[in-house]
Amino acid sequence: MNSQKVQLATGCAGGRNREHGVAEAALKLLWIVPGVTILCLVLFLSIGRTKLSESGLEFIVILIYSALIGPSSAILCNWIGHRYSDHFSRLVILFYALALLCTATAGTFAGSLIIVWIGIVPRGAYWPEFWGSWPFSIVITLVVGLSVSAFETLRYKLQEATLDARTRQMEQERAYKLLAEARLSSLESSIQPHFLFNTLNTIAALIPRDPARAEATVGKLASLLRFSLNAQHNGLVPLEQELKVVRDYLEIEATRFGERLRYQVLVPASLNSIKVPALSLQILAENAVKHVAAQRTAGAAVEVSARREANTIWLEVADDGPGFSLGAVAPGHGLGNLVGRLELLFGGDGRLDVIREQEKTKVRISFPAES
Repeated sequence: MNSQKVQLATGCAGGRNREHGVAEAALKLLWIVPGVTILCLVLFLSIGRTKLSESGLEFIVILIYSALIGPSSAILCNWIGHRYSDHFSRLVILFYALALLCTATAGTFAGSLIIVWIGIVPRGAYWPEFWGSWPFSIVITLVVGLSVSAFETLRYKLQEATLDARTRQMEQERAYKLLAEARLSSLESSIQPHFLFNTLNTIAALIPRDPARAEATVGKLASLLRFSLNAQHNGLVPLEQELKVVRDYLEIEATRFGERLRYQVLVPASLNSIKVPALSLQILAENAVKHVAAQRTAGAAVEVSARREANTIWLEVADDGPGFSLGAVAPGHGLGNLVGRLELLFGGDGRLDVIREQEKTKVRISFPAES
């Protein structure tokens, strides 16, 4: 995080990275030096120090002073900001002022020499030129230099505050993501015992009377457990895989309940590739088997279906049982876990509804299609 701040922090007052600060200061001088030159020329014309007929020559003189004072002031202030802004935050403005006084004096001294050398003023008029220009150089350098330094200080503090806010936001979002992943993993892991216990009961019932079917059921159990373990690392899976799990589960339970369990899967092949929450349909099918087929002498007729409407996926398991209220579902129940998973995966766009239609109970989940 500190290295990122160094990359962003630039300018006279807050340049933590000197090379970056010098490069930025050099770019700013491309408009600061001409701008200050024009500003000074306008000021001199307005106060009568320069005549309009002499404005061209005066522009060259001011540009010489600006070109000598501006770069040295920017480089020196950038160095001071890099070296002392953290340790002497309250005194750094004084350091800037002293530095600007030195650069203004040295720049005026050198500028007067150049002006005399190129013949703009006579050789014997060096000191009058120096003393006449020096007060203006001091005032203008202090005003411009301290203004730019104050602006850069505020800009740096704003950048640092923005970076800190973004960093905290990213850390908070990462914490929420880790929490969500932990909750999702916990919810998915609680599904595994249902597979294990129900299927082991089925195998135990089959072994004495039909060892071959018991062996086949063991193979289905292995497939179910393998998918369950992989599902903990995949929030969404292709519907085709989910349907295989549902069929394996229903076949295992049909072996156990015989004619008491009648089921059919009505899902068009065109939906096989869509992504659905892992073990979602299996939980709906298990709910119908556990609370209808296992509780009634007449068993249950279970129908598994899926459809897509625009950008919404609908998965549904219907049975001919008496129905139930979703509000009566215990928090640790499979449906309660599924509601939690839908919330984590899709936020408010994932829903689970229980509908009673035509003497059938339909447990339906809906969520956005994966883009």
